[in-house]
Amino acid sequence: KPINWTPIFEKYPGKWVALKSDQETVVASAKTAKVAADQAKKSGVEIPFLFKVPSKSLPYVGAFFTVR
Repeated sequence: KPINWTPIFEKYPGKWVALKSDQETVVASAKTAKVAADQAKKSGVEIPFLFKVPSKSLPYVGAFFTVR
């Protein structure tokens, strides 16, 4: 199923976000990837999915799919 990250982009602009393996649940956010990863590990997520949210979002039509 497609994942809607719009709420993440709106809430965490310019920050690194750590997600659970479902790639939807935010477990940490910070200015650096290391801090976000460390916070995620403290919350019990050993290998978080990390990405940096752009400071400014551009309109985009399309889909991102992952194979599970």
